[in-house]
Amino acid sequence: MVFLVILIASFLLQLVLPWWIIVIISFATCGLIGKTAKLSIWQPFFAILLLWTGVALYQSLPNHNLLVSRIAEMFGLHGWWLILAVSALLGGFVAAISGFCGYQFRKAVLIKK
Repeated sequence: MVFLVILIASFLLQLVLPWWIIVIISFATCGLIGKTAKLSIWQPFFAILLLWTGVALYQSLPNHNLLVSRIAEMFGLHGWWLILAVSALLGGFVAAISGFCGYQFRKAVLIKK
């Protein structure tokens, strides 16, 4: 459930908002409906990893990876797919940390009551 909510909400909101909206979405989703700490880390991670990989491939493949190949050259990498992997992993990592923080925030607030 958390996976789908983050995936759909992130896709729709990133059409009009900056990339860091994934932090707010992951925090709120895992804070509200996250079941365990383990799921609150891995579900946002894989949701954003899948989303960013899919969107990057969708935008990059029609132009034969021209822009991402030039960015890879600029960083001294030998393959365009390395830039894709690094960006997707970084997005997944940001979402995972945010989801875990949302879950821990809910636990801290519930214990205080």
